[in-house]
Amino acid sequence: MKRLAALLLGLAIILPLFAAGPVIDPSTAKVDAATGIHWYDIRTLGVEGQGWTDTKAPFDRLPAKAEKTARPPVWGLSRNSAGLCVRFVTDATTIHARWTVTSKNLAMPHMPATGVSGLDLYVKTAGGKWQWVAVGRPSAETTTAQLASGLAAGEKEYLLYLPLYNGVSSVEIGLPKGSTLKKADARPVDKLAPIIFYGTSITQGGCASRPGMVHTAILGRRLDRPVINLGFSGNGTLDMDIAALLGEVDAAVYVLDCLPNLNAAQVAERTEPFVKALRKAKPTTPILLVEDRTYANAPALPALLKRNTESRVVYKKAFDSLIADGDKNLFYLTGDKLIGDDGEGTVDGSHPTDLGFMRQADAFAEALGPILAPKK
Repeated sequence: MKRLAALLLGLAIILPLFAAGPVIDPSTAKVDAATGIHWYDIRTLGVEGQGWTDTKAPFDRLPAKAEKTARPPVWGLSRNSAGLCVRFVTDATTIHARWTVTSKNLAMPHMPATGVSGLDLYVKTAGGKWQWVAVGRPSAETTTAQLASGLAAGEKEYLLYLPLYNGVSSVEIGLPKGSTLKKADARPVDKLAPIIFYGTSITQGGCASRPGMVHTAILGRRLDRPVINLGFSGNGTLDMDIAALLGEVDAAVYVLDCLPNLNAAQVAERTEPFVKALRKAKPTTPILLVEDRTYANAPALPALLKRNTESRVVYKKAFDSLIADGDKNLFYLTGDKLIGDDGEGTVDGSHPTDLGFMRQADAFAEALGPILAPKK
């Protein structure tokens, strides 16, 4: 037994802390004759964060059929690549990226180009945590950039996030000649089902400085789970066609975070029908109802505080009604501490900065932890 234990310990020391699939055939890459860089289409690695495969374009967030059912602004925003990412394994010590965005508007007045149209690279450490490595800074509709060089030798697992407020028509990873590229191994079977977020501009990622800093991405890394981001800027309005689409995708939990785009009357009118429609498709899947964040400047502006209060009162009433009707897998997250209470968590009173998103991630993690915990 001692020899067996010693053997197993030895294996634990020499085996990698992750598993990976077969090597991607280098002959599938586009080779730059001048530099020797091998360019690989990330679709060969498997794009994470999409609930549907039957999309109109490769990096859309809703299925092609939604073009006929979703409101036009929702459909347009669904073509932004918010939340999409790819995991891969490589031994390369230098990693390049080349990507083409679908809109020439690379930035917004209150959100930098790195968040709107950039890429974001993380590596998994020896301790199993995700560590930020580099951001891809967009410079034109097509950008070619060296993301990182001087990386430690040896195979490591990486995570690359796509733009939050722009679409992409192509994304490639560039590796030096002789480097290997592998598809990352599937997640543990108990963590295959995604967390699905449906919400507003905040859910989509406004105004994170880079794609990995939206709270949905932070939670994906912390909880080691795939995440589907269905945030639609200004258009997270509990549309019934979205309820039907959500019901098509198996989830670990559905997070409904639409109050910032609804007034109190709309909250009262739409919440219960939306949840009941989703329940017809998914009778037992947990659903988390999230209140709107308190405007950062609400203490100084009574009208904003009034808006928060009125929406929350009718939202909680809808929640209580659904519970009274027998829904045993419905949960509630209050909004008063989502971005903190010191007024320092937003860029404009509404949209979080990276600080605000970190605070949101903390609040969401506390709420989601018990929901996702294995049932005893």
